[in-house]
Amino acid sequence: MESIDFIKIAAAVLALCIAIIGHEIMHGWVAYMYGDTTAKNAGRLSINPLIHVDLIGTVIVPATMYFLPMLLGGESGILFGWAKPVPISMYSVIQRGGYNAAIQVDLAGIVYNFTLAAFASIALLSMAQPTTLDSMVYVFAYIFVFQLLVINVVLGVFNLLPIPGFDGAHFISNLALKYKVNSIAEFFYKNEKYGIIIVIVVLMTPLKDFLLLIPVQAILQLLLS
Repeated sequence: MESIDFIKIAAAVLALCIAIIGHEIMHGWVAYMYGDTTAKNAGRLSINPLIHVDLIGTVIVPATMYFLPMLLGGESGILFGWAKPVPISMYSVIQRGGYNAAIQVDLAGIVYNFTLAAFASIALLSMAQPTTLDSMVYVFAYIFVFQLLVINVVLGVFNLLPIPGFDGAHFISNLALKYKVNSIAEFFYKNEKYGIIIVIVVLMTPLKDFLLLIPVQAILQLLLS
């Protein structure tokens, strides 16, 4: 493996870890602000990456999406994944802050991702594209910032999708419960077991173009304009 390939992979993996681990910690942190100590007691507000690793979401899915296009003769794919969900007692959150607090917990990770993407875009616009004369450190920094931007936008968009068991569905459920439309929340709750199947279908079919790639490209264009 050439050194530049190693740098690309290392930068992408680091950016992915920061994006997905921070996403999960933010859920737990906002819940903690409303008095829910579940995540804190479980040690899940730590930045130690090992306690957040999910075999499928943090290892298998990112590796498949990144390397499979290369094995098929194309360029490297988008690095995408998720961490082990941080445990939260939404009942405790709602008891103390109502459904508005629950909605804040639901959206905390998404807000984190888009905020990080915004800062990454500012940093990227201030950096010159690396040349063969630049040091490997600068090349790594440039690729890292670029990957931080792209990965956080991808995660932000993905988590907005109303897939049962994921942030978008949780947000819609709590919003529906706030306005006493219980049937919507019940629908998402009953179908949570199918969430991972829906994710695989989205990622492995042309649906990803309409639901992920097109919105991601539009947001990246906006941030870099």
